[in-house]
Amino acid sequence: MVPSIQAAALWGGLLILLLFVLSGVVVRRRRQHMVEFGDGGVRELVCATRAFANAAEYVPAGICGLILLAFVGAPAFLIHGVGGVLFAGRVIHALGLLYQRGPSFGRSTGMMLTWLALLVAAVSLIAWSVI
Repeated sequence: MVPSIQAAALWGGLLILLLFVLSGVVVRRRRQHMVEFGDGGVRELVCATRAFANAAEYVPAGICGLILLAFVGAPAFLIHGVGGVLFAGRVIHALGLLYQRGPSFGRSTGMMLTWLALLVAAVSLIAWSVI
């Protein structure tokens, strides 16, 4: 298999697992607080729901970027860099939402890493399309 495709597959798989874990946190907290739908106004559940939702908003674009980078023949190190930064950003952001109150270092750092990964992917894709 082509190394760039393997790199995209690795990070895509890890990002999908992260969504699965965050979804499990939501389910666990709903059961814990006996909330059938939504967040029931329970702060812990609001945070868990937003951690999952934020990941669900950014992860698909990131995975698409990784796949497209592999398709255009970007080097594996670039794909590993984008995937690793995106994964770290999403984990740090989720931890900031789940375990810190208010605006937090985890949320800020996680978003900055997420934006950085997406920006590098976007610029790289544009560059590869015109080279």
